[in-house]
Amino acid sequence: MARFTLQSVREVMKAVVESPGFDRVANKMKVVSADPGKIVCEMKVEEQHTNRGGTLHGGLTATLVDLVSTAALMYTERGAPGVSVDMNITYMSSAKIGEEILITAEILKQGKTLGFATVNLTDKRTGRLIAQGRHTKHLGYQS
Repeated sequence: MARFTLQSVREVMKAVVESPGFDRVANKMKVVSADPGKIVCEMKVEEQHTNRGGTLHGGLTATLVDLVSTAALMYTERGAPGVSVDMNITYMSSAKIGEEILITAEILKQGKTLGFATVNLTDKRTGRLIAQGRHTKHLGYQS
């Protein structure tokens, strides 16, 4: 685990969101803290992040769940990003332009082949729960 630091997690996340692929939609997200199996990021909701109703887009919410839970899996002893096999998002309230959100991912369990994470998106100012995601990833076989 010593190979990981908050700075190294920030660098990995920066590389992911600055890549030419789809993940760049989260390029405004910043890593706030990193503990083994737990990553907290924050992001200010901007117009580019919203749906037609002017609130955080559900697809971006799912992407944030995917990205931050994967980072949390990477920041464990095993350090495997895995491949998604199941993801569920429950949307409970909205986040409007200008609001800052926290994205908190925690690893619930890692077995031989599967890793399980939960991710909460909350309003940074009030703590109001915006969405909760659950993400299961196939990690491959551990010898």
